[in-house]
Amino acid sequence: MDSTLLPPAFPAPWASEWGQDRFGLYMDLDYQGIRQRFRWIMPGTFQMGSPETEAERYDDETLHKVTLTQGFWLGDSACTQALWTAVMGVNPSRFQDDPNLPVENVNWLDVQPFIKKLNTLFPDLHAHLPTEAQWEYACRAGTQSPFSFGENITPEQVNYDGNYPYAGGEKGLFRKRTVPVKSLPPNPWGLYEMHGNVLEWCADWYAEEYPKQAETNPLGPAEGTYRVLRGGSWISGGRRTRSAYRGRIEPVIRYDIIGFRLAPG
Repeated sequence: MDSTLLPPAFPAPWASEWGQDRFGLYMDLDYQGIRQRFRWIMPGTFQMGSPETEAERYDDETLHKVTLTQGFWLGDSACTQALWTAVMGVNPSRFQDDPNLPVENVNWLDVQPFIKKLNTLFPDLHAHLPTEAQWEYACRAGTQSPFSFGENITPEQVNYDGNYPYAGGEKGLFRKRTVPVKSLPPNPWGLYEMHGNVLEWCADWYAEEYPKQAETNPLGPAEGTYRVLRGGSWISGGRRTRSAYRGRIEPVIRYDIIGFRLAPG
């Protein structure tokens, strides 16, 4: 592997285990026996948004080139109820029959003290939420199709409302709830449930329009009304689980369809 594409410090002081597998480099965070794996996402350039030919696209998905000059670590799954409860001492989630379910019913503001406390427990972690650009880049995993799995999806790949398939696809299962993390196939970069299950908070304020020109390391607007949500959820139709789909909501709102994924370092 090209040394210029490697993380600046590997392994990090907080890592309990680390290595390389078919997806690339990984490091594990272990807290009270609860393990969260993070994967190294190498820098690169991609087309963010969707082409006008993509079926069922929205107008706020203007296709434009984005370059991420620095690699980053990203959770291979959404944050679990087990990790949230170990750190915060309470579980806000609606669905609580399995600690490996993603934590949900947390708003953007709730996530900030969780991150702060986790960073206090692991001073070298420097955890935060991914930017919207980082999230889509990782979700796409080198693809430009509507989904990282290709032109369409099935409920065997994604937890969504199968009564509302994407672009003429066949109807399928509607589970009516979340599923445990890592229970569905990963994308080509080893990231689980980037499509469906729970919407995931990003760091950015929502911008109604992307710029048409190329961007480098975009951070979104300096202020706004809504925070960005990505990925769709268990209650979404197929359209809203596409890689380019952009959700947005006030940072004070909580729902049982909203969780998040950590980006340390």
